[in-house]
Amino acid sequence: MDFALTPEQEAIRDAVTDIAGRFDDAYWLEKDKVGGFPFELHKAFADEGFLGVCIPEEYGGSGLGITEAAVMMQAISQSGAGMSGASAVHMNIFGLNPVVVFGTDEQKRRMLPPLVRGEEKACFMVTEPDAGLNTTRLKTRAERRGDHYILSGKKIWISTAQVAEKALILARTTPIEDVRRPTDGLSLFYTDVNRDYVEIREIDKMGRKAIDSNQVFLDGLPVPASDLIGEEGKGFDYILHGLNPERILIASEAIGLGFVALERATGYAKERVVFDRPIGQNQAIQHPLAESWMQLEAARLMTMNAAWRYDNGLSCGAEANSAKYLGAEAGFKACQTAVMTHGGFGYARDFHVERYLREVMIPRIAPISPQLILCFIAEKVLGLPKSY
Repeated sequence: MDFALTPEQEAIRDAVTDIAGRFDDAYWLEKDKVGGFPFELHKAFADEGFLGVCIPEEYGGSGLGITEAAVMMQAISQSGAGMSGASAVHMNIFGLNPVVVFGTDEQKRRMLPPLVRGEEKACFMVTEPDAGLNTTRLKTRAERRGDHYILSGKKIWISTAQVAEKALILARTTPIEDVRRPTDGLSLFYTDVNRDYVEIREIDKMGRKAIDSNQVFLDGLPVPASDLIGEEGKGFDYILHGLNPERILIASEAIGLGFVALERATGYAKERVVFDRPIGQNQAIQHPLAESWMQLEAARLMTMNAAWRYDNGLSCGAEANSAKYLGAEAGFKACQTAVMTHGGFGYARDFHVERYLREVMIPRIAPISPQLILCFIAEKVLGLPKSY
């Protein structure tokens, strides 16, 4: 049993930390104030070949695993870029896994290399206003007309749709009343975001201003049949292959954010002198910081366990969901503790920890709520009756 990173994984961590380090606190403070996609960071990682870390080598990627991707995403977030930096490349890392697994060779050669080179950015259009986490009830329709499908419907909380050239879209091709199982009849497409048929409205939100979140309206979007991934009606099964990797990467990003918050708080506690002694000498300051370190390390180990299981073809649903839950909760606790350690200065933007606290809410909420993860573990691991 070996819990250490391999030399290759350490090299990835160090290289990613170096690239992310080019974008300092001032860069992210400006992005947090005025917004604007971090194109420079996206390009830097594309130029160094990191956007294809999980893409097979024959399609321009590195052919590495989710473990290496998790190391990468933690390092980006932990650099101080937080969720703003991680989300700029997040979709590129895991999002096209359904294409890798179920796409034809022609589709892979057409779709994957431009993403790896950074020439195209993609978004993930699944969530809908009236369906939430009940994906089988989504209402976006895709009707076959000759050699095209026509897509119409609404999506919400779609990240990077403002800047994306491509989208992975889940739509219903067979009405739910006409299928044997609610999960049947959903189809997956990877296609152009043709703004003649797609209206995108940005949602103003509490954090991560650099990464747009949107309502999306599809009004008769024509999609070539050649952009259908796998078989018609099997799309729900296909997106499941991306859910566990996404949970693992989200966990890594939350953990990275927690560690940088802890680092800032610890540094401040050493330097801030009140009543003629550094506040870090007081156990009321020390203990919450020490507790956060333990929680983050425990979450990191669960995340690495989940990633290792995924990369070795083992079942990892419980581990991936647990990693997401533990990582998000530990990250939140660390960010909250960092703000409180700074006292009044924790509320000031120039100290950055308030941004971390706002951003860490994202992995707590998305892509699945902590309550639903608890339900999953109760049912699938403990064998308790389904509660919903």
